[in-house]
Order: sequence, then structure tokens, then C-alpha cells
Amino acid sequence: MAIRGVLFDFSGTLFRLEPNLDGLTDLQGLPLSGEDQAEVMRQMTAPTGRPPGLPEHLHDQWDRRDLDPPAHRALYLAVLSGAGVGNPELLYDRMLDMASWDPYPDTAQALKTLASDGIRIGVISNIAWDIRPAFEILGVSDLVDEFVLSYEEGYVKPDARLFALACERLGLPGEDVLMIGDSEEADGGAARIGCAVAIVDPLPVGQRPSALSEVLTKNGL
Repeated sequence: MAIRGVLFDFSGTLFRLEPNLDGLTDLQGLPLSGEDQAEVMRQMTAPTGRPPGLPEHLHDQWDRRDLDPPAHRALYLAVLSGAGVGNPELLYDRMLDMASWDPYPDTAQALKTLASDGIRIGVISNIAWDIRPAFEILGVSDLVDEFVLSYEEGYVKPDARLFALACERLGLPGEDVLMIGDSEEADGGAARIGCAVAIVDPLPVGQRPSALSEVLTKNGL
């Protein structure tokens, strides 16, 4: 059947967290080294898995962090402190600032192309805060038909219920929908309700100029 709707993941798919790291310090109050900055950002942007050193008694909370904004903040502050960041609140607050999220070069055009062709568009994300302002900053919020966010709905990917809810709101069966994400583990859950799935690499924004456009073309969109 022809694809009549596309679901996009947010982080690592349409946008990527690339915050200003100026002012970050280590536990001694000294500027955080470049190596440590890279490790911290790796942990901040990993689509799945638990950060190294997370105590076992926090594993369940970590897996549910995108359902509970206060718990999300507490867990990330603990993880960042454990990773050697002396002022974790600074980085956490920058993560919540939508100006810290850069769109991939082809994000806007991909959304515009789909919308102009009458394809229904949804954004489905494991996230603990409202990401709509990122789309407003880019000037494409009106192109997205539905935002389905874990903290608002009570489910996290790869739970099939979240994908089913997204398809229901688009008014389409799963068989008519393409899911585009950056995690086979999380986004691949869409296949359970019949969606086609395409995975892109969550590279830095400057290193991935056209992956979304290529996926759409490959799928006849």
C-alpha cells in the first residue's frame, strides 16, 4: 500500500542536541576538558541504553525517565555529576532550551515536501518536555499534524501503544505509515503495528546533510 503518513523521531532524526558548552566545569571548578565534554555529550544524546555508572537501584527509574519530568531532571543531574560535571544544572537547562537543538539541513524541506503532497506528519518522541517550540523556531510547526510525546501520553517507545496512538491520531492504519528514527531498538517498535521503518544515523548536524531526503526518495515520497 502507498505510504500516506510519516512519523518522525525528534532527537537524532529531525533535530540534534548541540548546546553551547561554554562555562561547564569539572568537579574541581576548572573548565571541563574537551575529552570530558565529548563523553558527556555522548551520554546526553544516546538514543537508548543506560549511562555507565548508573546505580542498579536507579535502572527502572532511568528506563521511565521520559514519563516523569521531575524524575528526568533528578536523574540527569545525578548522571552528569557522576560523569564529572561540576555544574550539571547549567547543561541540563541548556538541554531544555530549544535553541540548543539544531535542525538537520534537510529537516524543513522534508516536512514541506510531505505536507505539500498531502502526506500526514507526526512527531513521536521519548521526551520529558515540550519540543514544539523547536519547530516554531524553524517555522515548520504548522506542517506537523500531531505531536505524540511520551511524557504527555504515558508510554515510551518501543511500546507499540505509543505508535498505535500516533497512527490513530493521523487517521491511518500502521500499514500506511512510515516511521523514521535513529534507533532500531526504540523506533523499530513501530513495525509491531505494521509500519515500515527507516533508520538514519544520528550524526552531528554538519555531517548529515541529506539523510531524511534520501529516505523519503527511497520510499517514493
